[in-house]
Amino acid sequence: MTSISNEKYDYIIVGAGSAGCVLANRLSADANNKVLLLETGGSDKSIFIQMPTALSIPMNTAKYAWQFETEAEPHLDNRRMHCPRGKVLGGSSSINGMVYVRGHARDFDEWQQEGAKDWDYAHCLPYFKKAESWAFGGDDYRGVAGPLAVNNGNEMKNPLYKAFVDAGVDAGYLATDDYNGAQQEGFGAMHMTIKNGVRWSTSNAYLRPAMKRSNLTVITHALVHKVLFSTKAGESKKAVGVHFERKGKHIEVNANKEVILSAGSVGSPHILQLSGIGAADTLKQAGIEQVHELPGVGENLQDHLEFYFQFKCLKPISLNGKLDPLNKLFIGTRWILNKSGLGATNHFESCGFIRSKAGLEWPDLQYHFLPAAMRYDGKEAFAGHGFQVHIGHNKPKSRGSIKVLSSDAHVAPSIQFNYLSHQDDIEGFRACVRLTREISNQNALDEYRGEEIQPGISVQTDEQIDSFVRSSVESAYHPSCSCKMGEDAMAVVDSQTRVHGMEGLRVVDSSIFPTIPNGNLNSPTIMVAERAADLILGHSPLSPSTAPVITANNWQQQQRNHLPKR
Repeated sequence: MTSISNEKYDYIIVGAGSAGCVLANRLSADANNKVLLLETGGSDKSIFIQMPTALSIPMNTAKYAWQFETEAEPHLDNRRMHCPRGKVLGGSSSINGMVYVRGHARDFDEWQQEGAKDWDYAHCLPYFKKAESWAFGGDDYRGVAGPLAVNNGNEMKNPLYKAFVDAGVDAGYLATDDYNGAQQEGFGAMHMTIKNGVRWSTSNAYLRPAMKRSNLTVITHALVHKVLFSTKAGESKKAVGVHFERKGKHIEVNANKEVILSAGSVGSPHILQLSGIGAADTLKQAGIEQVHELPGVGENLQDHLEFYFQFKCLKPISLNGKLDPLNKLFIGTRWILNKSGLGATNHFESCGFIRSKAGLEWPDLQYHFLPAAMRYDGKEAFAGHGFQVHIGHNKPKSRGSIKVLSSDAHVAPSIQFNYLSHQDDIEGFRACVRLTREISNQNALDEYRGEEIQPGISVQTDEQIDSFVRSSVESAYHPSCSCKMGEDAMAVVDSQTRVHGMEGLRVVDSSIFPTIPNGNLNSPTIMVAERAADLILGHSPLSPSTAPVITANNWQQQQRNHLPKR
């Protein structure tokens, strides 16, 4: 490992996750920039990370993920919720479900309305395209030359996938050829970040090619304690480096240009607070001297919740028949030998996006379909064959916070999401139960659908649904928005991703989202980092897109315009 005690860097990036790996690649592409990337975790070369079907293992392994827990959630029967975050090269892109969802176009228009100037869909779409290499060719919405491989897994070979899509259409909803294209709303094939049967994390896609460059230094097992600030008169609010710990040794390293926090929606606000940036009361209670008052640090925290709608399967075709040790050995061996078969997919190969009620312009409910009935830890939900639908209300109004508890960087912060504290979120989950039951009872699933296991047919009234949801929902592992971008009093970064009131300090990761998108967060996090890289380097931004978008408000007009399908 390179000694850096006397080294100076232009840019120091904290966190080698979905955003940090992108930045390390893009900033080091200029040989004149000397870049340091710090990651608390270690190598991502484990088979359990690289083999897509093993996704439940790294997220539940302390070696690869921070095993955070929330405070008791008062509206979820005081349960403490599991909140794993990547602690490995690739960050959460090395432990996630590899689902590729950009979010709806209007989610990004919403960002601009929240004060994030030029972060509307028109400005974001070119960076989604820049990042990806879509397996089925480029068009106005999809890119083919980016580092991030995106495809459809095993092409829905199990008949249950298509039956679920057909059930959605039978229930009166739309079909969509490409939910990451002009029309998110509807049912269709789900996309995933897998290349040649291997998890295509940002470590594989962005970092490994960049590590060949002499101007990029990557240091693992480095726990950042705080950002360092200039002590020169008149420069008390200028970031000049970081203090980190590695193998018991404390090291300070300087940045000539900028320090960039990409430690995620838990890590980035925590590091800001450890550095003395945040609300005065929060810092005082943790025994931290305030450097800069910024009350929004750690606030506005948002996440997606979901639960499983589970059925017994009448035919022996579900993945439950592949969970015994012998089948697992066969699947693993085939993957090791040629990176194919059931080991080469995340198994979420069909999906749906619908609106929870009339009057919404874009979808707020998301489905992941799984041809098995099991838990996130990979264990069977019951004996025999089954299938399940993961369903969540994706535009929550509940807000939480991240709060530092100690000046010791080893002490985890307090995490409180306040899940279901807003009545609209409660009503959104009532719709999840009723609409999913209606879809699941369509003729397309008749030959497969057995007994409803969860929630159970007895769960019918608002009170029964609310009780079931409180006891059964789980995090979809999408914490975000805790250092939001904007210009109001609670904004943490401006539209250039610079920390308000500071020099030489930025935050670039999912924490700067003003609001949470309708979908999984890896793709929009990568997009944010791609666009931020241009802002940091002073490059001219990519030209905004003029590609049209289908919403509930313009569906008929777009149909009349004969919008071409991919």
